[in-house]
Amino acid sequence: MALVECLQGHGGGRDANENRFLKTCDIADAVPESLARRAALLRRLARRGSAVDALVVAFAEPGGTVLTSDPDDLEALAANAADVLIERIEVAVLACRSRHPRWTRPAH
Repeated sequence: MALVECLQGHGGGRDANENRFLKTCDIADAVPESLARRAALLRRLARRGSAVDALVVAFAEPGGTVLTSDPDDLEALAANAADVLIERIEVAVLACRSRHPRWTRPAH
């Protein structure tokens, strides 16, 4: 779901920066029920945020970092999450900065 928000759907290179960034991320192909329930709880506690935002924060638990150009709802959701950092970035530098070790999620 989160990919729908960040990609343009063009195969010809308009998504090139995003695709390079995604190679550095953990991608979940399906949403387990437990993750969906955790996201729903975070959303209820925060009293704001979209379902996609809540899933992203729940997936980042524990100890993950979420990169975003719009941190407001994500920060509210992360306030009730287990050790999730919300990092504000400029969209234009997303792919360039993604390889920085500070934003690398440790392997589980």
